[in-house]
Amino acid sequence: MGKAKKTPKFAVMKKIVTHKAIKQYKEEVLNPNKKDLSKEKLPRNVPQVSSALYFKYNTALGPPYRVLVDTNFINFSIQNKLDLEKGMMDCLYAKCTPCITDCVMAELEKLGQKYRVALRIAKDPRFERLPCTHKGTYADDCLVDRVTQHKCYIVATCDRDLKRRIRKIPGVPIMYITQHKYSIERLPEATIGGAPRM
Repeated sequence: MGKAKKTPKFAVMKKIVTHKAIKQYKEEVLNPNKKDLSKEKLPRNVPQVSSALYFKYNTALGPPYRVLVDTNFINFSIQNKLDLEKGMMDCLYAKCTPCITDCVMAELEKLGQKYRVALRIAKDPRFERLPCTHKGTYADDCLVDRVTQHKCYIVATCDRDLKRRIRKIPGVPIMYITQHKYSIERLPEATIGGAPRM
C-alpha cells in the first residue's frame, strides 16, 4: 500500500500582517493593564433567584395571604359593589390581609373628590399600610419593585399593563375582577373563579 497523496487545502489563506494588527499588538505590549471595553459590556452579575421559588412554584405563599391592592382594583370593587376583604376570602378560602402602599394612597388622593369613597376604603384600619422609601409616586413601578424583591404577595389589579409586567415575574399570583367577583391567576392551590378542584 502506497502513501496517500496530500491534497492542497484551498480554504487556508496566509495571515496578512496589516497596519491595524501591528497597531493593536503594540497597544497590547505597551499597555497590558488597559481595560478591555468589550469585556466591560458583559453583565457582571446574574440576577439572584428567590429562595422562595421551587421552579415557578412559590413556597412563600400561604394563608394568611397578603394582597397588594392597586388603585383601580379598589375603584372597580366599588363599581361592582364588592367588599374587598370578604371578596378576597370568598376567592381564596383563607384569611387575607389587603396591603396598601404609600404610592397607591398618594394616587387615590391625587384623583380628587370623585374617588373619595375609594380613599375612605383604603384608609380602613383593617388594611395594612406599607411605607415606601423610593422617589416618585408611580404606583405600578412601586408594586412591581416590591413584588420582585419580596415574593410573599398576591397583586390585586385590573390594569392590563401592570398584569403584563407582573406575569413576567415568576411565582407572583394576580387577583382581578371577572363576572362581579374576584378571580385569581397563577396560584397553584386555586383555579380561576376561586373554586377548589375536587
